[in-house]
Amino acid sequence: MKSTPSRERICLLTGGGYPYRRDALSGWCRTLVEGLRRFRFELLTVTDREPPSAPAYPLPLNVGSARAVAIGREARRAERRRGADAEAVQRAAGLLSRGILGGAEQSDELFAQGLRQIAEPAIRHPGIVAGLPLADALQQAWRTGEAVAGTDQVPLPRLSTRDARTAATLLKHALGALSVEVPDADLVHCVGGTTPLLSALGGRWRSGLPLLLTEARAPVARHRPAEERLSPAVRTVLRRFRVAVARTGYAEAGLIAPLSAFHHGWALQHGARADRLVQVPAGVDPSEYPGASEPETEPAVVWAGSGGPDSGLAPLLAAFEQVASAVPGTVLHLVGVTAAHEDHCAEQIEQTGLGRAVRLHPLPADPRDRYTVGHVVAHVPGPGDPPYRLIEAMMSGRAIVGVDVGPAAETLGDAGMLVQPGDPAELAIAIVDLLRAPNRRRALGDAARRRALTHFTNDRVVRVYGALYADLAPPPPPPVFELALAVPAPRCVPPATMRWLARAEKTNTPAMAGGPVEGDPA
Repeated sequence: MKSTPSRERICLLTGGGYPYRRDALSGWCRTLVEGLRRFRFELLTVTDREPPSAPAYPLPLNVGSARAVAIGREARRAERRRGADAEAVQRAAGLLSRGILGGAEQSDELFAQGLRQIAEPAIRHPGIVAGLPLADALQQAWRTGEAVAGTDQVPLPRLSTRDARTAATLLKHALGALSVEVPDADLVHCVGGTTPLLSALGGRWRSGLPLLLTEARAPVARHRPAEERLSPAVRTVLRRFRVAVARTGYAEAGLIAPLSAFHHGWALQHGARADRLVQVPAGVDPSEYPGASEPETEPAVVWAGSGGPDSGLAPLLAAFEQVASAVPGTVLHLVGVTAAHEDHCAEQIEQTGLGRAVRLHPLPADPRDRYTVGHVVAHVPGPGDPPYRLIEAMMSGRAIVGVDVGPAAETLGDAGMLVQPGDPAELAIAIVDLLRAPNRRRALGDAARRRALTHFTNDRVVRVYGALYADLAPPPPPPVFELALAVPAPRCVPPATMRWLARAEKTNTPAMAGGPVEGDPA
């Protein structure tokens, strides 16, 4: 007898990442998919950029499909609606606006109602998003005094008509994620921020799919670099919208898996229920980041990141100017700079005048080469970066100087040095101290690797997520058994494997009472 293996279908939903982009979060997703072979994965990534033509990673056999969807790429004309439909669209816009801007406890419920009224018909009528009268609804909510100051009691800025229209345009673009069709699955596992979460919520409301949310985001109540040119009122609307989406996701998710105590606390502060939170730290494969001896080169510092405006590059370069002055000949290796940000990096380096002291490296295909070129790793993340790069550096056995933001302190522990954010001089002093103290540097590197091997390996991640999938996914269908019976040629005496049939046919004979059966030894 052989039982059919469990093949629960998991829709892994990301925001422009795996399997189409090579970055830290995509590597984490790849570990999950390749480690949980007993599950069948349907991969969906939702992005507001041009989708890639082919996956960046080879797909294992347990991947049923992989699809990338770009929202807002096709101009859609709003559908003209009359009667009850037009009233429903207007009502949904009003609920959304009051939910975004309201400060009362019921604002979460209002926002969720408005979002759901848009999500359910969005598959059939994508134009419903373009037809939302959000500009008027935002102004109405602002005028009626339902928009109140946040927890910091900062007065809200003035919302002009132009601001309302700009905010409405940006919100409609984001809400386009609600119309993305989610693959048929037993469970949706959403990894990422606002965009994939909107698609996950839409799929859940339309089909009732259970939702597992991996909380890897940093606090969303911050301004993004690309939004600095927007007015304060528009930035306020966008920030509150992201918070409202996050709170709705927490309410709808069956389980929430934050990466750290930092993310765990942020989720609790924004409405997540404590009994739905399961903290699952990130992990890496130790074989991909083997401890290696220090290179016999001039002093070198490594920083890994995308190199974008929001990646921590600016404070790093400010600190390295002081490092290069204190330890002449030191080289800074910028590892993992994406092609989209190479020009930005080159411009920033040129402004510092560091020249060849800074070297750019694209993200190597072999992670063994990522940190081995340096003696010290500077962990200066962007505001939204999860701790993957920090764990990689720890597993590589390099001494680390990190900036104390997000989960850096709880991740690094006493296996490295932490400095306060916003102080390049303090960061430079710590790096110089380690460059000048090789014994201490090697001791910290060994301690970092031991800590990573103890707490941050991918086998722990795979084991826990396998249990979470089993807890949330509906029970699999009853197992199908293959029963193979070899029917022998007729004999006077039934073979040993068939005697139970002989007993069943003689229910009224003494055999059933324990008497002998023909052919049985007396």
